[in-house]
Amino acid sequence: MSSRIAEIRVPPQCREMIRAGALVAVNHSGGKDSQSMTILLSRIVPRAQLVAVHAPPRGVGWEGAGPHAAAPLIMAPVSSGKTLLDRVEERGMWPSSQARWCTSDFKRTPIERELRRYLNLNPRFGNRLVNCLGIRRDESAARAKRVAWRRNQRLSVAGREAFDWLPIFDLSTEDVFLVIRAAGQTPHWAYAAGMSRLSCSFCIMASRADLRRAAELHPKLYRQYVEIERRIGHTLSPSGVSLPELTGISPSGSGDGADAMDLGRLRSRPAAARRPLARRNDLKSPCPESGAAQGSG
Repeated sequence: MSSRIAEIRVPPQCREMIRAGALVAVNHSGGKDSQSMTILLSRIVPRAQLVAVHAPPRGVGWEGAGPHAAAPLIMAPVSSGKTLLDRVEERGMWPSSQARWCTSDFKRTPIERELRRYLNLNPRFGNRLVNCLGIRRDESAARAKRVAWRRNQRLSVAGREAFDWLPIFDLSTEDVFLVIRAAGQTPHWAYAAGMSRLSCSFCIMASRADLRRAAELHPKLYRQYVEIERRIGHTLSPSGVSLPELTGISPSGSGDGADAMDLGRLRSRPAAARRPLARRNDLKSPCPESGAAQGSG
């Protein structure tokens, strides 16, 4: 393994916080980025200071997608008990790239809640937190603009000092898999099955190829998504193209996406034209990528 990968870049302030006994929390999705990040951090962070925090995507994730046992695990379920699909039906729309409430409601909020609770229960960390996210610059143009170390303003209240750190920001996809192999581990089975990333099984950010493969691997869940698209008149894809058209897979299994359902090309409509929502303010709750939110991997 190259020294560039073996020795991740640790900001000076981060190094000082670790030396001072801060809690180091790995936002862990169960994907390759979270896995490689945990491996690398376990080499430089004392075990007593390292934890993994996981927000389980109940009902819409991948079987077996959970953190490896390199660190104690904190589970961060949604307090309401509702699933992503419950919230989609309530809102009458899917999340979008501008309003990623799926991340804020189902990842960031429960993760930050549990980290606050853990710090309160463990005063030995001195209310200091290094919040680690598996975001890499080569994933997208937007992520390439991220800052690898910055203060987390939401968590830095009530006497807490919290910073977000992107430990594997400079690693490539090839680097990530190399770290996992070198540690004698294997990535989640979905990668070998043809998926390029591990988030929700069907994600608004997914490629056409990933959506198609997910439909083949999760046919029952795929039917659920297609049925919801039809009921609410809004597509999962920001392109406005229905899932059967994107994947070429009928929810009945015929493989003919064009004639699968009378969905047509459901376009993403303006907010004002959508079904009335339970809370109109929900339309104005964009989910920025900053803050605690486990990576997709």
